[in-house]
Amino acid sequence: MTEKNEIDDVMKVIREGKKHVIFQTAPSIRVGIAEEFGARPGERLMKGEMVAGCHILGPKVKCVDTNFSADLTIIEEGNELIERLKRALTGKGSEGVDHVSNVLPMFTSCCPGWVLYCEKNYPELLPNLSTCKSPQQMMGQVIKTYYAKKSGIDPKDIVSVSIMPCTAKKYEKIRKEMEADGIRDIDYALTTREFAKLFKQNNINLAELPSNTPYDDPLSHGTGAAVIFGTTGGVMEAALRTAYEVVTGKEVPFKNLDIHPCRGFQGVKEASIPITETKPEFSFLKGATLKIAIVHGGANIKAIADKVLECKKKGEPAPWHFIEIMACPSIF
Repeated sequence: MTEKNEIDDVMKVIREGKKHVIFQTAPSIRVGIAEEFGARPGERLMKGEMVAGCHILGPKVKCVDTNFSADLTIIEEGNELIERLKRALTGKGSEGVDHVSNVLPMFTSCCPGWVLYCEKNYPELLPNLSTCKSPQQMMGQVIKTYYAKKSGIDPKDIVSVSIMPCTAKKYEKIRKEMEADGIRDIDYALTTREFAKLFKQNNINLAELPSNTPYDDPLSHGTGAAVIFGTTGGVMEAALRTAYEVVTGKEVPFKNLDIHPCRGFQGVKEASIPITETKPEFSFLKGATLKIAIVHGGANIKAIADKVLECKKKGEPAPWHFIEIMACPSIF
């Protein structure tokens, strides 16, 4: 089995020169693609080089940073967790937030492999899934709406191409939920391997390009929190940082709030985070302890999903409030 190669489709659009092609690159790509151009694993980042390479492909080609939309995911997911906790603890939701349920625990929803697995094997747990799209899809929609309007381009004249480390992203982009008014969030999804082949087929050696080429505005900026999305526990840690700052109004004091249990490559990680102070509007959380789990790999996912489903059937609360799930097993 191999991924469906979309290099020729992307290059056909670029060569025709009629449409604006906007690449987005996931955080981990900048490390992985360097190996395709002679670097040892983990030796070099190729961020600016990728952007420079995209610009060489054609005059209507731009490259933006998925870190931007990963920040959007962090903000949305962190606030959704707070809203679910509020509804569960007080029985009341915030005005104008009708799409969020009071179901706990909340599962992350940025891994399309996990989402599909849940749909097929645990439909009873679908209300537990976060309502957030993945960073790939958020960026795709932002490109076809905000970016198009800002640039004065008809969304139909934009081709959105995502560069992702995951073949499941090819499936995610064709889901029926991932389009509006007949316009898809993402038109093509390439893996790191395909992206490297695309450059090589066009005689572009990233190792020889300048490393300081910036991503294209206005979707080129990020807080830096999203960089850790590329490893298990990264989404959880980033979302917790956001939730903490929203609830307390203060930056995370790392000496006092240890989120390091999110780190590491164990198949299942757990942590408890006490909430000792809050802003007045979040007083319902004061004194509570947020319990989290971070899971990756098929067997581990099944064990956690089975436990949550068992608790649901018994009418008992699950041992966790927030669970990050990634389908890929760690190989480290």
